Amino acid sequence: MKTLGKDKNFLSIPEEFSNLEKSKIVVIPAPYEHTTSYIKGTILGPEKLIEASHQVELYDEEFDIELYKTVGIATLEPLDFTELRDEKAVELAYKIALELLKQDKFLVTIGGEHTIAIGPIKAYSEIYENLTILHFDAHSDLRDEYEGNKYSHASAIARVFEFNKNIVQVGIRAQDISEARFIKENGIKTFYAWEIKSGKYNKDGKTWQDAVVDELSENVYITFDLDYFDPSVMPAVGTPVPNGLYWDETIELLKKVAKSKNIVGFDIVELCPLPGLEYPNFTSAFFTNKLLNLIFANKIKNSN
Repeated sequence: MKTLGKDKNFLSIPEEFSNLEKSKIVVIPAPYEHTTSYIKGTILGPEKLIEASHQVELYDEEFDIELYKTVGIATLEPLDFTELRDEKAVELAYKIALELLKQDKFLVTIGGEHTIAIGPIKAYSEIYENLTILHFDAHSDLRDEYEGNKYSHASAIARVFEFNKNIVQVGIRAQDISEARFIKENGIKTFYAWEIKSGKYNKDGKTWQDAVVDELSENVYITFDLDYFDPSVMPAVGTPVPNGLYWDETIELLKKVAKSKNIVGFDIVELCPLPGLEYPNFTSAFFTNKLLNLIFANKIKNSN
């Protein structure tokens, strides 16, 4: 597997700390776009996120770490989906992820449309027993098919459910009635945005974040569609949906998950860059780095 150099890799990390052999973390750019149904452009998401990451500070003042020096962060060359669609595209992402997991790497897959997350999630589900898929999204992505395609971005989690039924969803606020029925019939724990905002889960001294953590098994994989965020935070997505969640409350949840569970990997998908508007690209890069820092700050602490 070839990796990208300092001028093109995530965070612009020098080779000493970004070679594949020595790095614990591996970033996989997956510029796949085939079924986008509204605003197109997710194929540019990985490139623009990585480009913006060169402006992200490498030191995290909250956790007092320079993570890349501690564990190493390698970035693979972007996966090539030129001749691959649907199941074949997912298979490529799955094979790469599985090979890296067998080398004990921590994977960060950057999409691309949500479909591409199916591959690494499948690989992780084979490696880790009793794995919870923690799904952040405005949409359920549980349609059996959309526009005649079972590998539509709107069906990504439906495909995941076929091999891992341990799914917890957060931030959902746009779905088809068939998805709502599927959730009820199959007992998928879904924290709808309107329920979170209504204060439904804030009781007995606990918060909605605590309620989410209570639903998770020991091992957790995060699949994060950026349209989970309110459009005021993240406007550059394929389908921006009002009344989403915000930065601080989301980071608070992720900190609680990282503190009490073993986060084994994650993906960031559906960045749809807007020409002339750079801050969503930077926000995506900053968020990816912050998530890595809060995960590994706990792993490093627990290993000492």
